Amino acid sequence: MKMWSGRFREPLDKEFEQWQRSIVFDWRLLPQEVAASKAHASALCAAGILTQEETAELRAALDAIAAAHTTDAGKAQVRDHATAEDIHHFVELSLVERIGSLGLKLHTGRSRNEQIATDLRLYVREQIERTIVSLAAWANALVEQAHKAGDAVMPSYTHLQRAEPVLIAHWLLAYVEMLLRDASRLKDCAARLNYCPLGSGPIAGATLALDRIIAARELGFTAPTPNSMDATSDRDFVLEFLNALTIVGLHASRFAEEITLFATAEFGFVLLPEAFSTGSSAMPQKKNPDLTELLRAKVGRIHGAAEAVTLQIKGLPLAYNKDMQETQEPAFSVEFVPQMLALVARFTAALSFNHNAMKTAAENGYLNAMAAATYLVHKGVPFRTAHEKIGNAVRYALEKGVELDALSLDELKQFGEEFDSDFFSAVDLNATLDCHDVIGGTARSRVRKALEEASARIAALASQQEAVHAGA
Repeated sequence: MKMWSGRFREPLDKEFEQWQRSIVFDWRLLPQEVAASKAHASALCAAGILTQEETAELRAALDAIAAAHTTDAGKAQVRDHATAEDIHHFVELSLVERIGSLGLKLHTGRSRNEQIATDLRLYVREQIERTIVSLAAWANALVEQAHKAGDAVMPSYTHLQRAEPVLIAHWLLAYVEMLLRDASRLKDCAARLNYCPLGSGPIAGATLALDRIIAARELGFTAPTPNSMDATSDRDFVLEFLNALTIVGLHASRFAEEITLFATAEFGFVLLPEAFSTGSSAMPQKKNPDLTELLRAKVGRIHGAAEAVTLQIKGLPLAYNKDMQETQEPAFSVEFVPQMLALVARFTAALSFNHNAMKTAAENGYLNAMAAATYLVHKGVPFRTAHEKIGNAVRYALEKGVELDALSLDELKQFGEEFDSDFFSAVDLNATLDCHDVIGGTARSRVRKALEEASARIAALASQQEAVHAGA
């Protein structure tokens, strides 16, 4: 029997009936549906609709339904159910099978519109928690690599041209900053979605005097949603989640691109771990960066999901519309992200860096030119003038085929009398690094402090997620 069949005389078109069912994908929401249904039973009990004995029987039956479908085979039974329209219908049918007509009482005072809104919030909240844990693991792997790199150097790039020397640790910490921002965005999303739609009814609110705080508290929500029309039609949280994940994917893609480039023979900065690489079926010598190439591509799937939801909710009138069923599959389609991040964390930990090649690249190509201009500034030369003098010196050195510090003092003095013998110590590799002695700079002492601070921030993030998980 349909949950809504009383008003209808004609049966559904068989093909349409199968086409419009959502059980084929919303079966994933069984744990959330069970949790929300138990919370609703508690609210019904407090309102006097259910006795304490009925509530206990319902809650026990709901737990049994969830337990019966934790295996792959059990999940397949839900997905392939012959008659259930959606996960809500499946749970109701299963309750009736177990405890008879008492199972029908559970739907008192609620609507599927508020059920799916609640289930999806619970699901996205759990996915956010899993993603943040994986982000913290990747950030830790980056920090560990930074510690191992110590004072090893590499060239930095602008426009893909060598720019200035930086510590490898400084480069790795740039990605840590991205990941911590990603975690912050996801936490903000979790805070905004953490309001409970139960009690909103189909649109105007429940017709029973339910204490909505009961269900909200049981499910770990901050409070009930303040407006029933908004609660049943809001999918902002799905879109915000997918947009936040898109930025996670963009950061992962940037990392993947750099590693892919640095692992080429042309750079030779990175040795790819064999456990995360594959070979060629035709060319015996190849070791291909499959993980980073796939990582680079995954952002397309994530962003595609965000775009799909954007177009699905564009222009929808209040409140619930069947269109919203289509927002579920995009949300489910990004379940791979925590696993992807966990793989990247292990991949990062397994990377090897060719410190000699990176140092050689950092010492060639006039990467100390800005430090040289800064040397002249300390001699009282205006920066624009210093820039011009060093530019002329670079052109001269290029014509000679040598680096700046290979020019003699007499040769340097043709570009300015300010040059003196202390110039050479001012533009050696360590001095070039340490002249960036500002918060966020690549000076060695600054990077060591940044590493300590990054470790503390990651530990705090992990601790917060453990507290959230314990509270759940």
